Amino acid sequence: MLIQEDYVDLTTPIGVMRTFIFRPVAEGKFPGIIFFAEIYQMTGPIARTARMLACHGYVVAVPEIYHDFEEPGTPFEYNQADTEKGNQYKTHKTLSSYDDDARACIDHLLSRDDCNGRLGSVGICLGGHLSVRCALNPEIQAGVSFYATDIHSHTLAKGKQDDTLNRFSDIKGEMLMIWGKQDPHIPSAGRQLIYAELTKANVNFTWHEFNAQHAFVRDEGYRYNQPIADICNDMMFEMFNRVLQLGIQDPVGSNTQNC
Repeated sequence: MLIQEDYVDLTTPIGVMRTFIFRPVAEGKFPGIIFFAEIYQMTGPIARTARMLACHGYVVAVPEIYHDFEEPGTPFEYNQADTEKGNQYKTHKTLSSYDDDARACIDHLLSRDDCNGRLGSVGICLGGHLSVRCALNPEIQAGVSFYATDIHSHTLAKGKQDDTLNRFSDIKGEMLMIWGKQDPHIPSAGRQLIYAELTKANVNFTWHEFNAQHAFVRDEGYRYNQPIADICNDMMFEMFNRVLQLGIQDPVGSNTQNC
């Protein structure tokens, strides 16, 4: 499938948020997916994943989550200095700004002539948390979260007092939660807490834990685990294609699979 890439500058209460758009060239209407990046914004691995999503027949919006602090079109490098900067921004940005960003992306996708109104979210690391928060909006019918940081500890955003864990009952769509068992950022007790709260909130979710480190789906760096990443991408597309393309939610509910 041929795809095209562009960007739009969306208006938020904090200012302009550059949002990269990846979509099929073909005429028609497609489901929309909001793809939340790591703390590094638009990088090579994020762009490649967005292209992969678009090639499966989705209009993909990738917002620059640190537009509060950086000029539009500013990528970060996978180095110590930019890692520290990204982690600093993560807890300087307000929770309302994160939520306003998600709302702006939802509204933009719903306004597009090439979007059919079925929406999903996906995110990695910080973006995994933001994908879950995005799914608190009723328009999100399917959400995927790769090793979401800070949910278990309530430490996202300024003040480090986010309420994501307490709002799981707002999630109306189906969720796919993916974790690395050797991830130091989300320890076993933290994962168990998230699982218990999702179950208590009666969220329709599937849960997978792999023997892998943090960042194992990023195709740059020593932690990349391609065989496991391929399995995860297959699971992601199974859910997105079933829910967003066919309109079928899995009635099974929650499962656990340890790999």
